[in-house]
Amino acid sequence: MAAKVELVPQVADPPEGTVVFLIGMRINSFWKVHRWLPSFLAMVPMLVELHKQKEYGFLGARTWIGRTVVVIQYWRSMDELMAYAHDTDAAHRPAWGRFNRTVADNGAVGIYHEAYVVDPARMHTVYRNMPPFGIAAATGSRPQRAVPVPRERGSGSRQERSTT
Repeated sequence: MAAKVELVPQVADPPEGTVVFLIGMRINSFWKVHRWLPSFLAMVPMLVELHKQKEYGFLGARTWIGRTVVVIQYWRSMDELMAYAHDTDAAHRPAWGRFNRTVADNGAVGIYHEAYVVDPARMHTVYRNMPPFGIAAATGSRPQRAVPVPRERGSGSRQERSTT
């Protein structure tokens, strides 16, 4: 079932401290499938685990697949993200060890991650004619507010602009 498109303009409403985490891989040598496929497949059990065990602090994710795979994840906090990354009982730590033993410096596949702590007062989001998406889907959204725009001289009408 497709998500409902929200016709009222929305903005994300995440709590302070929410983390946006980009993680993925880049296939550098397509013909070395035996090198990059295990890294690609290792992400699946981690995402399944995170979706099932919300106590880790994982809020949601979206994945794009191409030569460079991008997984954008949302977490309640940086502390929870780092705790998951180092938890020897979770799927990530053993997968990271396997990567370092089998792939690390052969150049066939690259991996990356970036993590950013969200400051709601310093972020800007807009969702117009969209189903819940991105950080708004992971943390919630609210209607965008409209505020009056000062009249131009000689103009008899007031315009409104939206803000987040």
